[in-house]
Amino acid sequence: MEVIAIQKSALEGMKNELKELLEMTENATSKYATIFKSEKWLDNQEVCLMMNITKRTLQTYKDKGLLPFSKLNRKNYYKCSDVQALLEAGQPYNTNNNGFTDE
Repeated sequence: MEVIAIQKSALEGMKNELKELLEMTENATSKYATIFKSEKWLDNQEVCLMMNITKRTLQTYKDKGLLPFSKLNRKNYYKCSDVQALLEAGQPYNTNNNGFTDE
């Protein structure tokens, strides 16, 4: 085990910098807090598991406008209520006997 000694003033400086960083992070995320508190949001993986679909199928739903989503920091999020509505609606698009979609 290695022990490193630093001056108390340096330690206090690091603590203050960490506090400032924490405050900046809280300020940056506070504008999104009301959005995420009002309703449960799901990411891609959670939606795929909930709907029992592949990521590719999820992408098709997004491309066709069947499932609305929001993008935050390059990551997609879906309202749980939107996913539930799609599940309750049944199969989002019809397939014929050979497995191809009818458009």
